[in-house]
Amino acid sequence: MPGAPSAYKVTGDLVQANCYNRPETMAEALRILAAGPATIAAGCTDLLAAAQQRTLEGPVLDITGVDALRGIEVSAGSVRIGAAVTWSDVVRADLPPAFEMLRQAAIEVGSVQIQNAATVAGNICNASPAADGVPCLLALDAEVELSSLTGLRRVPLSAFITGVRQIDLRTGEMVTALWVPPSGMSGISRFRKLGARRYLVISIAMVAVRLVIEDGRVAQIAIAVGACSAVAARLTRLEGALTGLPADAALWRAVQDDLILPALAPIDDIRADGPYRAHAAAELVRRALRDLTTGETQ
Repeated sequence: MPGAPSAYKVTGDLVQANCYNRPETMAEALRILAAGPATIAAGCTDLLAAAQQRTLEGPVLDITGVDALRGIEVSAGSVRIGAAVTWSDVVRADLPPAFEMLRQAAIEVGSVQIQNAATVAGNICNASPAADGVPCLLALDAEVELSSLTGLRRVPLSAFITGVRQIDLRTGEMVTALWVPPSGMSGISRFRKLGARRYLVISIAMVAVRLVIEDGRVAQIAIAVGACSAVAARLTRLEGALTGLPADAALWRAVQDDLILPALAPIDDIRADGPYRAHAAAELVRRALRDLTTGETQ
């Protein structure tokens, strides 16, 4: 791993200062975490940038050697995305149409080189308000699998990210997978992002929409907005207002700003001011719905 500490220790039960650990099994990784705090590393595309230096301080736990954390498992009722799965893995995976928005987001996560290294789990653990994967995973009803030597638990993604750069991760725990349950497996989906340019840009606003159509009407809809609040948010009021309406090319006209803006708390920064962000998010929702009901992709 580029920039790793100079002292290396591949296996072992005890974590020593400035050691680089690259276990090959989950049991070994969890033993290392149980022995003391360690920086968990995978793609490091966010981790090294946040460190603002060429090395990572303290013990490092590199999880890329754990085969159990790789791979996307698709079953009839759920999808499991391992913690070491990269965005390029998502792009190549054969996933149901509901996951198209996640694939579209994956294509816009930096350059191809970044997509080859960066992990989906790392994107949520970084807990940036502008993390491209989070709105898509929220719209898929994703759950986070957390493991430690004392056991395993799952929490909704909406409860896992608690604030800017803040997550519900307990001592000795690590993210081992993301799960999409049956409730998120159906429908078609769309991701839309606004930035200062088309690629290689941090979002000003972004939306993910998943739409389930039955008998020509909206049977289920999930809408999430990112980069417009401290944590990406589902627009539950808007979802309720659209459910049951005809799923035709006019559906987007039912999207009213007063059903969106109260759920957002956009900030002013160098990329855009708050009011612009909020209205951009509303327009992106309309465009995503228009894409889904007309079959457009651009």
